[in-house]
Amino acid sequence: QVQLEESGGGLVQAGGSLRLSCAASGRTFTRYTMGWFRQAPGKEREFVARITTSGASTYYANSVEGRFTISRDNAKNTVYLQMNSLKPEDTAVYCCAAAGWRGTRVSDYDYWGQGTQVTVSS
Repeated sequence: QVQLEESGGGLVQAGGSLRLSCAASGRTFTRYTMGWFRQAPGKEREFVARITTSGASTYYANSVEGRFTISRDNAKNTVYLQMNSLKPEDTAVYCCAAAGWRGTRVSDYDYWGQGTQVTVSS
């Protein structure tokens, strides 16, 4: 079992940056592909980025490719999402999640954090 807790959200102006963190409990963090998802009001949860167990492979949604970077520090049981050049349409609750294999669907992920709010003003 993995418990996840996000931090780092907030209010930022368009064009600004934020770095989200997701701290995982337990000794099995390195077994999991980690992903970030987001959900805006009135919309379904959508995939943002994912990183494999060693960090060797990453994958991004087209909407964030080139602006967001996912990384992980297995010694600290933490995954990060660096978000640059933020746009108002990036406004959402951002959640991290853990999966037993690499995937991009909500159903691929077994464990979820509560989420952190990111608001980008125009």
